[in-house]
Amino acid sequence: MKIAFFGSSILSSYWNGAATYYRGLLKALADLGHDVTFYESDAYERQLHRDIEPPSWARVVVYAADDTGELDECLAAASRADVVVKASGVGVFDEYLEKRVPRLRAGQISLFWDVDAPATLDRLARVSQAGRADPLRRQIPRFSAVLTYGGGDRVSEKYLQFGARRCQPIYNAVDPATHHPTAVDPMFSSDVSFLGNRLPDREARVEEFFLVAAQQLPDRRFLLGGSGWSDKCLPANVRNIGHVSTEQHNAFNASAAFVLNINRESMASWGFSPPTRVFEAAAAGACLITDEWPGIETFFRPGTEVLTARSGMEVCSVVQTISRERAREIGAAARARVLRDHTYALRAKEVTGLLDRLRTRAGCDEAVAV
Repeated sequence: MKIAFFGSSILSSYWNGAATYYRGLLKALADLGHDVTFYESDAYERQLHRDIEPPSWARVVVYAADDTGELDECLAAASRADVVVKASGVGVFDEYLEKRVPRLRAGQISLFWDVDAPATLDRLARVSQAGRADPLRRQIPRFSAVLTYGGGDRVSEKYLQFGARRCQPIYNAVDPATHHPTAVDPMFSSDVSFLGNRLPDREARVEEFFLVAAQQLPDRRFLLGGSGWSDKCLPANVRNIGHVSTEQHNAFNASAAFVLNINRESMASWGFSPPTRVFEAAAAGACLITDEWPGIETFFRPGTEVLTARSGMEVCSVVQTISRERAREIGAAARARVLRDHTYALRAKEVTGLLDRLRTRAGCDEAVAV
């Protein structure tokens, strides 16, 4: 099928956590024979911070972020596709796209693909002081289906309550060709590493799980990667290295004794929302410590494939009691699990199966209409 996808960016991961998800999934869809065009804007200096050049597996069209002229041309081209996708959090013209995409062409499969369900569902539940619901509420029933990259049944049930015809999670995963074990890089060497941008919904949890652990273990080396931390007061044993480009993620994950995952508060409370860093770290053979959240056992077996913690003090306990040898065994088990159950090739087959069902249903609806 021809797929037109409107998202934040696949060319840049700069302040764009969905980039790895888009790249892995769309590449896998292209490998299955789908023809992919990705539309992204030139907003937020992402085009100045590209991590990759336009890939061979998708056409990339960049449109202006300051008016809808070029975007309208993109929408006209997208109307000729079999499937058109509007992802959440494009960053510019979101309401405009949410209104236009489900109406481009009769019989076309239209998908709303949510890459941050807690934020979107909060938006859908909000009512203005004037008593008006968010405009997206009116659009959700117009899409052929809603896909989410996390949240499980609880998120799906919420979307169905908001009128979605169908809602299906397509979880994060990994592309083994791009994320894999590598040699230790002294630049990223540490006892405990964490990679994540500074966000209001995450900062308090980073303080609890990462910085408290660092304060309690002054003789251990902690490494902090991600944008926005430059003016944060950090313990002396924490080294801040700023933005880490995607091609450096393997070395980042392979060079630490333990890699820490800290979900945003909203993601942790909704559960069933493993971020890309979880699968990237596992694919690199890292020993992963994750904050505990509902559904982690769906993806990895706690204690043997992943270690969990409910506080910074529990992170300290793990670091002090798990030997390097045992950590390597856990990392190897996590990598084996990822390669078996959590690749983008498998996720792409799920998407293809859904698209086939939606196409069949659309064909049946047209036959009934005739």
